Amino acid sequence: MATLTQEAYAPKKWNLAGLQGISDQTLTVHFGLYEGYVKNTNLLNEQIAAKIAAGQVAGADPGFAELTRRLGFEYNGMVLHEYYFDNMTSSGTTTPPGKLHDALAASFGDFETWKKDFAAVGGMRGVGWAIAYQDPKSGRISNHWITLHEDGNIAGYKPILVMDVWEHAFLLDYKPAERSKYIESFFANVDWGVAESRLLTATGH
Repeated sequence: MATLTQEAYAPKKWNLAGLQGISDQTLTVHFGLYEGYVKNTNLLNEQIAAKIAAGQVAGADPGFAELTRRLGFEYNGMVLHEYYFDNMTSSGTTTPPGKLHDALAASFGDFETWKKDFAAVGGMRGVGWAIAYQDPKSGRISNHWITLHEDGNIAGYKPILVMDVWEHAFLLDYKPAERSKYIESFFANVDWGVAESRLLTATGH
């Protein structure tokens, strides 16, 4: 049987020093956690590829099943962190540029209503992610809660803005009950240009 090769993912790097309300110490810890997801994604891909090459793929095999399910958690943990760090900047502005502003307003009536809804999603109890997704067919943007990285992602929808609301994202800077302060800080550091660049042109039904 041919040998399977899986190109390893390399962790990305960001220069986000000097964010408002999110300390450099928090970022250092957070980057390290992200790199753990990259490492585990690569490891799981190697282990699954080895089972495929050895002809040991079977849905009834608990080892294969656990590796495959775990890959979804680690892979989405890697990817969502990349979206999160990519859409942050130390020179953030309070409102998005026109195209994104119009898209949010078209979906929620106005930008401030969207922002309030997004913050409310992020403030829900539990650990996870608040993500503004765009429907590629209608162009509509909707806000969603994602649990454990892989649970709740909308198939085919495009992430436009991603906010990490696991406690590791803010616990060094704020108490657990002060998540709303972290959310305010997140908004102060959004790179709206990056978020706007993710917009898709709706294709229609």
